[in-house]
Amino acid sequence: MTYPVGEPVEQGMLDVGDGNLVHWEVHGNPDGKPAVVLHGGPGTGCSPGAARFFDPSAYRVVLMDQRGSGRSTPHASEYGADLSVNTTAHLVADIERLREHLGVEKWLVHGGSWGSTLALHYAQLFPHRVGEIVLIAVTTTRREEIDWLYHGMRRLFPVEWERFRAGAPEDAADLVVAYDRLLNDPDPAVRQKAADDWVEWEHSILSLDPDHAPPPQAQDPAWRMAFARITAHYFRHGAWLEEGQVLRGMPRLAGIPGTMVHGRLDLQGPLLTAWEVDRAWPAGELVVVRGASHSVRDAGMAEALVAALDSYRP
Repeated sequence: MTYPVGEPVEQGMLDVGDGNLVHWEVHGNPDGKPAVVLHGGPGTGCSPGAARFFDPSAYRVVLMDQRGSGRSTPHASEYGADLSVNTTAHLVADIERLREHLGVEKWLVHGGSWGSTLALHYAQLFPHRVGEIVLIAVTTTRREEIDWLYHGMRRLFPVEWERFRAGAPEDAADLVVAYDRLLNDPDPAVRQKAADDWVEWEHSILSLDPDHAPPPQAQDPAWRMAFARITAHYFRHGAWLEEGQVLRGMPRLAGIPGTMVHGRLDLQGPLLTAWEVDRAWPAGELVVVRGASHSVRDAGMAEALVAALDSYRP
């Protein structure tokens, strides 16, 4: 149900300032409808496979690795990589800089999980640059959502959570803060163990499919370190968003059509958040996939996402 993905038709490294270079690449039709893909995590990086949901004859698909992740430099796995210049505001500015660099007037914005928060926040700040929005596994990164991920889900995954909890100091009240400190410890062994523990927890709650396997890049210690370090950094600070900011900003998207694809059994990001966004966005449509959880690889998720993106083809 997805499309074939060929080699990039264009790619490069964009200097976004602060010593950071952001990797980007374009797939599909160079003269097609522009669309930008904002990956999740934060910190997973954007694989070429993300273009498989777009009709390559109709779309000019722009993939970008957010600061510190994927092929962007400096990589967050490096102990000396400065994350003080890696914030939500920096990512929004990077998206705009890339749009200008590619000569795009307006584009469809697609994001999943954390990428859906980033997509909504970007669109609220630059609505005149956004034609449509397509989201999957919708989040708004409220502190209550973060607390659910790293504390509340112990009710559903007690064994896995106990292992995750054991990786932090006994007196740690906030596991995100505790892990953020461990991931920036001077001792590389402490940092790597914290990254491994963090990634193990994240993948244990991603899908309800018993045969679900982590992505291949999760075997790479550098990927695990960058993913864990960036995610803990962002979530410790509530993504530098006021509580409920994304929901309150939904009126700014008036007139921008969009589709949200969300799994009925998404435990990482319960359906409530997508439903709240849907209620605040008259031009948006919520598609609930029965039996699916947070992963795009769950049955029905990819098909629903392809259908949504096909509906906005020229």
